Amino acid sequence: MSPGSLTVIGLGPGDPRYLTPAAAAALAAAQDLVGYAPYLARVPERPGLVRHASDNRVEVERARHALALAAAGRRVAVVSGGDPGVFAMAAAVFEALEAGDPAWRRLAVTVEPGITAMLAAAARAGAPLGGDFCALSLSDNLKPWDVITARLAAVLAADLVVALYNPISRARPWQLGAALDLAARHRGPETPVILARAVGRPDEALRVLALREARRAEADMATLVIVGASTTRLIPREGAAPFVYTPRSVAPAAEAAR
Repeated sequence: MSPGSLTVIGLGPGDPRYLTPAAAAALAAAQDLVGYAPYLARVPERPGLVRHASDNRVEVERARHALALAAAGRRVAVVSGGDPGVFAMAAAVFEALEAGDPAWRRLAVTVEPGITAMLAAAARAGAPLGGDFCALSLSDNLKPWDVITARLAAVLAADLVVALYNPISRARPWQLGAALDLAARHRGPETPVILARAVGRPDEALRVLALREARRAEADMATLVIVGASTTRLIPREGAAPFVYTPRSVAPAAEAAR
């Protein structure tokens, strides 16, 4: 039996132009494709490619299935949107690998990066991540809400730009509002907030709002939210959305307090 392999692939934000050549080559070499059904749908059909679709909340089970296929000698690709190492399947694969059959550790397991949502959104808006920043997921499926808010409060107190993944869903429609209320305790009401939905796809939409307005804005699981720091700036443009950027330089504390 030929040795199997497993590659975890980031498909990028949606536009096929943003799929890296290395990721495209790994997809072309795969015999089996494993992933959440909407992500599998982004990979074109071809003869000999077997698809294994599953629901969104079975990441570790999906990873175990992929590892078992690879152990049986198959060339397996596990796909994620964006980058597979950012709130996605790469961590699930290694979690399953650590707890699973010791023989799996002899498999060739690799990760192919992709453009994650916060980078795609930032590029559309300007350079909001130009200074120090942090990424947090607001989903409480895998961690308690009080852990999320404690981490968010610490990031806001440190005056970092923060990118919020998984901001809202039908099961938790209140969490983005709660996160922005917390942001309002640390940021001024005019702080820029970017709501970037489906960047790189035909239904892409990007809004730049003041924090005082963002609390009432609509969002969904396809939305990436970026909350600016105190240093984040807008460059107004006539007839177009403003550019948003965060300078790389930060004034010393004594100077900033003047």
